Parts: sequence; structure tokens; C-alpha cells
Amino acid sequence: MGISDNEQVAFTHRVPDLGALELLLAVVRLGSVGRAATETGVTQPAASARIRSMERQIGVALLERSPRGSRPTEAGALVAEWAQQVLDAARALDAGVAALRERRDARLRIAASFTVAEYLMPGWLVAFHRARPGTAVTLRTANSAAVAGQVRNGEADLGFVEGSRTPAGLSGTVVAHDRLVVVVAPGHPWARRRTGLAPEELAGTPLILREEGSGTREVLDRALASFGGTAPPLLQLGSTTALKSAAASGAGPVVVSELAAADELAGGRLVAVHVRDLDLGRPLRAVWPSGPRPGGPARELLALTRGR
Repeated sequence: MGISDNEQVAFTHRVPDLGALELLLAVVRLGSVGRAATETGVTQPAASARIRSMERQIGVALLERSPRGSRPTEAGALVAEWAQQVLDAARALDAGVAALRERRDARLRIAASFTVAEYLMPGWLVAFHRARPGTAVTLRTANSAAVAGQVRNGEADLGFVEGSRTPAGLSGTVVAHDRLVVVVAPGHPWARRRTGLAPEELAGTPLILREEGSGTREVLDRALASFGGTAPPLLQLGSTTALKSAAASGAGPVVVSELAAADELAGGRLVAVHVRDLDLGRPLRAVWPSGPRPGGPARELLALTRGR
């Protein structure tokens, strides 16, 4: 049978708090309110007032007081016996909760999109290891849609995704920003364009793209939606490394993360092509199951990402 709201209120009104029960047991064990007050770290007047308040709350006298000290009444002895059971149960609960926290804090399961995993996560994890050397971390990489699914299914404590919005069924916060860039090999005709591309030209050109479900593809498709959408891809590849290699070989234009292409652009192996009047910026988000921010190691990693 369940307990109604009225029954819960009545129950909590009659039952003293754990501190009062602890004080009562100390008086019964030591035979003195004064000695019990010293043991529990309160003044004797405060202890006496708390005992009287407990007696009013319960509705019966708990102690018989005399010049020689205090001893429990018949009712007080029964209440003390029950109080011991309550305190034992509370200590067991506290120990169990502490064990659960310790087990939770001993591991952290992360799922991250390829861009975040390759270009941001290493620095975050180095800082996290310094702060929590005893926490075992596992990292799975996948596209943003798959990362969101792992977090929803409880396979990851914290996820990192790319895209213009928080995936459905999850809560999240922006931890970094990135931008997509169109890149080509130095010998590609677009590498010599001085005026840049119009969005319509980019939309109408078969590109080498990431697969659907990736954050990169989602941002590009959304950006080009008002210009006719992306043309059927020349190729679809499952990793940023494969995209960059394809572009460098001259296979065709590629759209990738600016973070991911930084080294190749700096070394001249790839050339960025300016696209006029097109916003290809994107936030990078940490995500967790819908609700308040996670606790334990996940919260600490989240704080580290926000601080960098």
C-alpha cells in the first residue's frame, strides 16, 4: 500500500530528527543531560530544551530527572530502543550512499563527436586527470547523432556533440565554438578564386561530405537549405581525416571543421575557400540526460571545459 500525502505529513510531524534521537540515546547511555550535551557538542541548556521539545512533539515524558542524573521513563526506554534502530538504519543508508558515490566517482564514460574527441578532448582529459587521477575514463567516438543516442541510453555519462541545437531529450551547454570551412587542394580552380563562392554555387556543387547524422553535415545542410540545399555528394566519408586526405589528393572540395583543418591550412596542403554571405559557425556542446547538470566526475569535467 502507498502512503498518502496526509499520512506523510502526520508521520514526519511526530518523528523527531536524527540529532534529537542521538541526544536522547546519549542521555540514556550516560545518565546525565550535562554529559550528553558535552558529548554531542551542545550546551546543557540547549540539550535540556531539545529534550523538552522532543517530549512535547512525541506527547510523552521521556526522562525522569533527579539530583543524581536522568534516566529514561518506561516510554523513554521504548523510544530509545526505536531510536537506536532508526539511527542504525540511517548510518547504513549513509554508508550505502557514500559507496554509491564512490563507485560513481571511480569512472567516467564519455562519448564525443570526432572533432571534439580529436582536437579538444585530449587537453581537457589531461587537466581532468590532474584533478582526479583516481577516476578511470573511457572515451567513445562517434558522429553527433550516435553520441546523443549513447547518452540517452545511459551508455555515456556525458556527451559532446556538434550542431546548431541540443539534441532532443537531452540537456546541454555550449563549451566551445567552431566554424566549418570549404577546403581544396592548392591546384584546385577554387584555390585561385579571389571573389569567393556564392552560397548558391556551393549548394549546387557535388562535394565530398561527412555522412548524414554527423554534426558537420547537419550544420552544412541547415546553412544551405535556403539556397536549394546541398547537391548529391561526390563522396560520403566517415571521418574528418578521410575528408582531408581526399581534398589534399585533389578529389574535390570538402567541408570540414576549422579546428580539424588548422594544421593542413597552415602548412599549405589545403587552401580555404571563402564563401560569401554564409554563416558556417557552430557551437560545440556538452550534453547529458534531460534535467539538472550531472554530478561527480562529469560535473568536474564539464567545469574544466567551460574554463578553457
